[in-house]
Parts: sequence; structure tokens; C-alpha cells
Amino acid sequence: METSDLFKNNLEQTIRQVAPLAERMRPKTLGEFVGQEHIVGKGKPLRKMIEKGHLTSVILWGPPGSGKTSLARLIAEYTQSHFEQFSAVTAGVADIRRITKEAEERLKFNKQRTILFVDEIHRFNKAQQDAFLPYVENGTIILVGATTENPAFEVNAPLISRSQVFVLNALADKDIEKLIRRALKYFPKHKFDQNALDFIIKKANGDARTAINALELAAYTAKNITLKVAEEAIQKKAIYYDKKGDWHYDTISAFIKSMRGSDPDAALYWLARMIKAGEDPVFIARRMVIFASEDIGNKLPTALVVATACLQAVHMVGMPEAGIILAQVTTYLATAPKSRASYDGLMAAMKDIDEKRLEPVPLHLRNPVTDLMADLGYGKGYQWTDDKEFHRKLEFLPKNLKGRKYYRPKN
Repeated sequence: METSDLFKNNLEQTIRQVAPLAERMRPKTLGEFVGQEHIVGKGKPLRKMIEKGHLTSVILWGPPGSGKTSLARLIAEYTQSHFEQFSAVTAGVADIRRITKEAEERLKFNKQRTILFVDEIHRFNKAQQDAFLPYVENGTIILVGATTENPAFEVNAPLISRSQVFVLNALADKDIEKLIRRALKYFPKHKFDQNALDFIIKKANGDARTAINALELAAYTAKNITLKVAEEAIQKKAIYYDKKGDWHYDTISAFIKSMRGSDPDAALYWLARMIKAGEDPVFIARRMVIFASEDIGNKLPTALVVATACLQAVHMVGMPEAGIILAQVTTYLATAPKSRASYDGLMAAMKDIDEKRLEPVPLHLRNPVTDLMADLGYGKGYQWTDDKEFHRKLEFLPKNLKGRKYYRPKN
């Protein structure tokens, strides 16, 4: 082992001894890894790759505290590869060039591969991501990217095509409990109340790091860890919610579909999730205005009036009181009768415009602004009248769409 590598290993061991508990508890074997059985359980794809050493570049996509960094380290450990880690927040193209050059030399002289772990890879811009491509293609580096954002939107397509994407899920409560039980061994002189442990497990919301950090903080503040101590340590539930990514769109989708399904309870739950996560209340209100027209329509025309008033009120009042207004209108829209006749009619008309010949406006519907236009037949046969029978006999569509029905309200 080279002197520089020996120094680096000693430094890593020293840091590990004084590092936060979550860092010290990182698994050293696949057997110690908790959760993600769908990809690292026995016989599962990623586990097979790791155990056989047949590695390709991978992108690990999952919420915070789901084990992305731990998996990257295990990949390096099992394949006896050099592990290089840096964050996309602080690193640049120059760092990539330096690391790839070192990786080339390591592969050439020591026959050792380099695992390059890029945390928050979605924060790299296009130029930075492109800098990886030639080295990923020729095998100089095995790229392991970690992201909390949907890689389909945030990672360059060429990089994705050269990588395997594995989706990690938030840990189940039983997995968090397993980790908490291991963490207790680091505090043999402490007494932990079961209610306190249950509270930490629930409030961690599937985030292993949050749970372990809360336990460590509680242990540093008291020897007897009661429920009150645990509450002070964790303070609030860790709600992962990316305002521009999947969680943002998935949650608003669940909210809209709950209102569409006339379920006010579910709609209020998803509304509360968004409010708690700090979603922009104006964004929620705007979507409710759209919903009122698209999904309720003329079944209850006042729904659009109420939703529009909600948007104005949210603008005027602001949070947190705006949440009350959002809740009122949410339940109003959820329990309102539904009709998509106007929306469906518009979509059908749009389809005909795309697929049918665009005939000219019928002469009788044109406005005879001049005598010449009148002589050419503009407006001929048309008159203002409140006689419904007269209008019923008149055709308002182009000839090729005569009799076409777009608006089909039920009842």
C-alpha cells in the first residue's frame, strides 16, 4: 500500500471515531445493511452485481436516509475498488479531471478500479455531467450517483443510458427500529424508555439518519431518555418534499385525485402534507381553480367562483391562516358534484382541429362589415333573435363537422 493511501486510511479511521453516530454505524457488509430488500436482498439484482464484481455505473435514486451512501461504500468494499467521494454541491469540472486522471493511473499501475461516488448528482450542470461520459464509457471509473430527484429529469440522458438506475424507498418502521436497537449498544450506561424509542421511530418518517441523529442527541442531553427528552431531540417530523421534483407532483396529484374522487378526508390529508412541507399555498390554490372548472364545471358553476375567491384570499391573507381557507374550499370542491363535460368537449374539438380539414367559417356566420362583404353573402340568413327554433335550424359548425357534438353533459 502506498504511503498516501495508508495516510488516507488512518485519517478516515480517526474521523470515523469522532464522526456522528450515523457515520460510525454505516454497514461494513451486505448482511449489516438494513432495508431495500427489493434490490439488495438475496438473489436480487444489485446484490448479484456486487457479489460477482460485475459492476456497471449505477444511479441510486431515493429519499434522504434510505442508504444510498452506505450502498456506494459497500460496492467499493466488496469489489476492492478505490473509493472516491465528493459532493456535486462543492466539486467542479477541474475536480472531475483530477480524479479521473488519478483513476487512470491507479487502473494502469495497480490494476485497481475506482468507484466515484457523486452525492446529489442532480446538482451537477450539463457540462459537469458530460465530463463523466468518456471515463464511464471506457471503464476508467465506475460512477455511483446518488440523487433524491427523479434522474429522468435531472440527469443527462447519455449518462442514464450508461448506468443502471436503482430506486430506493424510505425505510419501513421495522427497519428504523432495527437500526435504533443497534445504536443503543453505543450507550450502555443510558436508560431508554420504550415510548421514547417508538416516538423517534415514528417521527423519523423512514429516514435512518434522522432517527440515529435524534437518538444520539437525546443521549447527549440526558442519561434517562424519556418521551419528553425524545420529543425535544427530534422536535418535528422529517418531511421529505422536493418542491420541483416527484414528491411535489405526486402529492398534488394525490390531492387532486382525492377531490375528484369526492373524498374530503383524503383531500385534507394531502393538503396537510403539502402545508407541513412548506408548499406554496398560491400553487395549491391555482390548482384548485383549475380543478373547479375542469372537474366540476357546470354541475356546480359556483365552484369556480369559490375557488377563485380562495386564490384571492390566499394572496391577501398569507400563511398560516391561508391554510384554513384552503381547507374550507378543499372540502367544498371534494363534496361538489362532478362533470368534465366542458373539458372533454374542448379536448374533442381540439382533436378534430388536429385531424380534420380546417374548413372556412360558414358565410352566414361572418360579419358583413362592408357592402361588398354583404354582396358576397357574408351574414346572409343570420339575424339576432331569441327564437330558439330559428337557432336550432341554423348550422354553426363548418360543413365537414355538421351535427358534431362536443358538449355532452349528463342529466
